[in-house]
Amino acid sequence: MRVHPEKLVPGCLVTKDVMGQTIFPLIPKNTVIEPIHIKVLTDFQISYVEVASRLVNGELFKAQEVSKEESEEESTERQTSTKQTFLTFYEQYVHVVKETKQLFSNWSQRPELDLSKIRQLIHPLIEKGESSSNVLMELHHYTDKNDYFYHHIVAMSVLSAFIAKKLKYNQNERMQIALAAYLSDIGMLKEDWHLYKKDGALTATEYERVKKHPILSYRMIEHEPYLSKNTKIAVLQHHERLDGTGYPLGVEHDHLHPYARIIAVSDMFHAMTSERHYRKKQSPFKVIEELLNRQFGKLDMKIVKTLVNAVVFFSAGTKVRLTNNETGEIVFVDQKYPTRPMVKKDGDQDIINLVNHRELYIEEVLFN
Repeated sequence: MRVHPEKLVPGCLVTKDVMGQTIFPLIPKNTVIEPIHIKVLTDFQISYVEVASRLVNGELFKAQEVSKEESEEESTERQTSTKQTFLTFYEQYVHVVKETKQLFSNWSQRPELDLSKIRQLIHPLIEKGESSSNVLMELHHYTDKNDYFYHHIVAMSVLSAFIAKKLKYNQNERMQIALAAYLSDIGMLKEDWHLYKKDGALTATEYERVKKHPILSYRMIEHEPYLSKNTKIAVLQHHERLDGTGYPLGVEHDHLHPYARIIAVSDMFHAMTSERHYRKKQSPFKVIEELLNRQFGKLDMKIVKTLVNAVVFFSAGTKVRLTNNETGEIVFVDQKYPTRPMVKKDGDQDIINLVNHRELYIEEVLFN
């Protein structure tokens, strides 16, 4: 929907690059609007902004649209292509996040799990996410740092089910893995909830307390008759590492459940690509390099490479945006360095070999 900048509110999601008298977008696609963005748009006298019909907290966004009659043809065309594939997933995603927040807010008065409701809530979203690596690469853009906890557990479910499908797990197993991902952090609600929302890095003492949450999560589901043993173990072990450096029990190698290994990768990937109060979001491709190189021996590399192969699908001609906001077209991919192809910049014939420019990363693939 096209909306005048004065009608925007914090939490709107920009669905199309906002261009001014500049080479690069004033506001890139998938930006979550904050007050500073509204000021910039007003100062540059931008006439309208394309935004999603729901805010990142799941609330319906109601505002008068700009030049609806003039843009009817363009809007119809967009709805039959991008909106049906991207916005439908987005709208469902923020709905699940909103419902999840409501579920957890009720737990303070009545700490009971409604597994049937949780299954019904996440199943349609997981089905959509399993079939599209494109939307998975954009999940981190949707995260509202003020409600990071709820976004994180929903995104982990989608990512975990997606990876599980690539690893040839059947539908029932994928739902168990997604449920384990969804339930893995609920122990944070039991105590020390304020630490999860802290505006800054944790102290050593606070971190030791946070490390207890897998045990607390496990205890909340330990006696649930409709959860499998595999799901419960995955919740307990999702922060364990193959080399024994994880927590809470220091489980290693063959004692680490396959479900937990999948959730560990999903957890780290989403956490590192998402904006937090104390940290900016990172390029997904920078995070992938981190997982491949610095997490070797800690994470299951078969699972990491499954994620890499699913999302790093560059080929000659693919349009990308770099972390310095320059855009270009991939001209060559060296399979030894899948996240660092050669890119011909738009507007000139310069070719950047990202292997030789370690400070630069691909920020996103431009699908449109």
